[in-house]
Amino acid sequence: MDRKSKWLLLGAVLAAPLWGQEGRLRLKDLLEEALRNNPEIQAAQKRYEAMRQRPDQAGSLPETMLSLGYTSNGSPRPFANLGIEPTSNAGFMVTQEFPFPGKRKLRGDMAMREAEAEFQKYQQAQLTVVSRVKEAYHRLHHAWEVIDLLESQRDLFRRMLSITEARYAVGRAEQQDVLKAQTQISILEARIEKQRLDLRTRESDLHAVLNRLRVEPLPRPVDIAAGEFRLNLDELIRQARASAPMLLEEEKMIQRGETALNLARKDVYPDYALSAGYFNMGRMPDMYQFRVDFKLPTSFFRKQRAMVAEESNQLQAARRSYAGAQQRLLAEIREAYLMGQSSAKLMELYGKTIGPQANLTLESSLAAYEAGKVDFLTVLMNLISVVETEENYHMEMLQFHLSLVTLEELTGLRLIDEEVL
Repeated sequence: MDRKSKWLLLGAVLAAPLWGQEGRLRLKDLLEEALRNNPEIQAAQKRYEAMRQRPDQAGSLPETMLSLGYTSNGSPRPFANLGIEPTSNAGFMVTQEFPFPGKRKLRGDMAMREAEAEFQKYQQAQLTVVSRVKEAYHRLHHAWEVIDLLESQRDLFRRMLSITEARYAVGRAEQQDVLKAQTQISILEARIEKQRLDLRTRESDLHAVLNRLRVEPLPRPVDIAAGEFRLNLDELIRQARASAPMLLEEEKMIQRGETALNLARKDVYPDYALSAGYFNMGRMPDMYQFRVDFKLPTSFFRKQRAMVAEESNQLQAARRSYAGAQQRLLAEIREAYLMGQSSAKLMELYGKTIGPQANLTLESSLAAYEAGKVDFLTVLMNLISVVETEENYHMEMLQFHLSLVTLEELTGLRLIDEEVL
């Protein structure tokens, strides 16, 4: 290979290395493991399953009361003068309390709304964990890409150092050029080491969200395509309003508040209890008893009216909370959307315009440096510019995918096809 061919090889920084996909880390496998093993999801699921048991409890009748007893005359001894004195008897009574018609259903409906709100929390927990897995996965992929880029840049500078040393040996280059190349190599070694530490950190993030006790090095993620940004902001907002667990939870709490207010208003109507009893009178005829007891709302002005006021304020608070959550959600969606849109445009700019221009400039300066028409610093700056362009491209690609991950968590939509990752 002649010298010019070597310099042209140095300029091929934007050419990505070819890696086999066998044995690579796949996002689909990680998501399946996280949904199966993550303790946050498991805890949210158990809380939801616990809340599912409450509607039947809330809508059930109070426990039936069984009363056993006797009445004796002339002695506290049981059954004293039974059959002799007309007031001596032994028997039992069954009492069942009944809420005023409609109260049981309202209590059951209120518990059902709470269970449905808890289900949305469970859904949100899944989205959050999935988002954490995808974010860690993309950051791990980015760390590998940057390490490749820095190692490629280090190799280029080593080759450049070799050529500069050869030129210096024959008096065609300055000693400071050799020192600058050596300094750049040392700087790159430090950056590579720092990036490897970041890679280990991303692996730890994945192990944590997967609930793995043993922290071991992970395989390299599969190659990820840049992707295109074809989302519509209005459609994202519409879908978020309809399916975002954060908003659906707030809606369920509003429905729960409406039911609680209706129950508080109905609580002024008295509950009642039915009692039936049988008493053995000895040799006298048996005695039977039936009774209806009512709970009178004698504390209306101190209790029932205050309950209505309390639930009314709670309902207003739930509605305000929903409005606030909706505004926060829409603002976060817009922010993530604009970030993704901007990153997509910058990726295209770096990949189709700035990158090729920087490569052409580098190739031109390499040829001029060989002919002695430009100095070492010019070639050095052009080489750094090419690598910075590639770094910026990968950073924007990371931001692009992180924006999609955020939008997925906010809207509940599937925007990233993990089947191919």
